[in-house]
Amino acid sequence: MALNIDLDYYNKQFRGIPPEEIISWALQLSQKRIVTTSFGKYSAVLLNTFSTIDPGINVVWCDTGYNLPETYEHASYLTSLLNLNLNTYVPRETKAYTEHRLGFPTIDQPEHAEFSDIVKLEPFRRALAEHNPDIWFTNIRIRQTELRSSKDILSFSKDGILKVSPFYYWTDDELDAYLEEHNLPKNSTYFDPVKALETRECGIHLQ
Repeated sequence: MALNIDLDYYNKQFRGIPPEEIISWALQLSQKRIVTTSFGKYSAVLLNTFSTIDPGINVVWCDTGYNLPETYEHASYLTSLLNLNLNTYVPRETKAYTEHRLGFPTIDQPEHAEFSDIVKLEPFRRALAEHNPDIWFTNIRIRQTELRSSKDILSFSKDGILKVSPFYYWTDDELDAYLEEHNLPKNSTYFDPVKALETRECGIHLQ
């Protein structure tokens, strides 16, 4: 059941508010919540924040099988450091079989839509079905993609899940300062095969 939230009102109220306060407010709304991560460049920021506010929250990672070794190292390190309650979802097909059928399609090839669904979107739908969250915490930010710039701190998914992006208005410089202050790593080599470009949407946030 969708939460009845006045998005315009709260998005105006939360502009400039510390992310920790936004998270604490949202946590009071429902016990059914998840935080998603790709273990990307600034993933440590949101995950570290939750490690002190709601350390037992279900962390959902859709591992495409195409991550670079540095990302797997980053994921292992943060999972251990922050004692994450990590829930990993992988494609139902093996990487080898997907590549046998589809190759490794680029974004301008018709096979890319099926590739995206197999390696990321279907695992994410499975995660949502299993956890059935009312609240979905994300680390999307303005200026990342055209879609993300059209959102705000609070938005609703197509299924009516309240998406909370507490660092939405933070700049790269602010996130870098957070990592330095908390002695956390940055995954600078992160690559998403579904997005291919940093300015392209991966598909999960189209949900």
